[in-house]
Amino acid sequence: MSVSKWVEKAKECRFLSETEMKQLCEIVKELLMEESNIQPVSSPVTICGQFYDLLELFRVGGQIPDTKYVFMVNGLILISRTIFTRIKGDFVDRGYFSLETFTLLMCFKASYPDRITLLRGNHESRQITQVYGFYDECQTKYGNANVWKYCCRVFDFLAIAAIIDGKILCVHGGLSPETRTLDQIRIVARAQEIPHEGAFCDLMWSDPEEVETWAVSPRGAGWLFGDKVTSEFNHVNDLYLIARAHQLVQEGFKVGTLHKNKD
Repeated sequence: MSVSKWVEKAKECRFLSETEMKQLCEIVKELLMEESNIQPVSSPVTICGQFYDLLELFRVGGQIPDTKYVFMVNGLILISRTIFTRIKGDFVDRGYFSLETFTLLMCFKASYPDRITLLRGNHESRQITQVYGFYDECQTKYGNANVWKYCCRVFDFLAIAAIIDGKILCVHGGLSPETRTLDQIRIVARAQEIPHEGAFCDLMWSDPEEVETWAVSPRGAGWLFGDKVTSEFNHVNDLYLIARAHQLVQEGFKVGTLHKNKD
């Protein structure tokens, strides 16, 4: 079956056969292996982060390949010198249709690799998905863990971040005291399970907070980082803002005043 047939099947919320999923995951993994840790993206682009909400997004925002998308997970926060905004989203572990959602995104990635950018989040992990539902979902729908294993191999090669027009950095969690520059993020070894500490862990797990600089995170992984950290990182790397995910906002989006430029 061709990828276009898989797209139509996934749009109908029907999961692919185990053989088809293995083939799809191999195709996408090969594409991701060619991408850098920080994937460059040019505007115009829609940044996004429940299966039917994804279909509605395509209906309202535009179909691929007519519209270019960057998909983040677990939400979106825009942190800049002036504002931060949050928008809820997800790949896996957040509902019964995690498999269908990720399958559809992979189908689009296989069909239009230059029009869709998939970023890794802390839930794109073997350990986390075994606790929060994606492992069990695959077991229920296929009767074994093979498809879960195929997807986890794809997770290992997802880009860590994206940069839009050289000015907007998209990353799932936040910043790390070990990565002061974009070049330091570019050399992080990403083809692995997310570690429990270090730069890779921090980029997936950290959160902005009203702290002076860095503080221990109550999550037990990553850090809390203050507006001074954000402002310095943006200045050093000539960024306008940082778009990140990782935190749920019930109202869908929120505009706040944290992380303002103090100049």
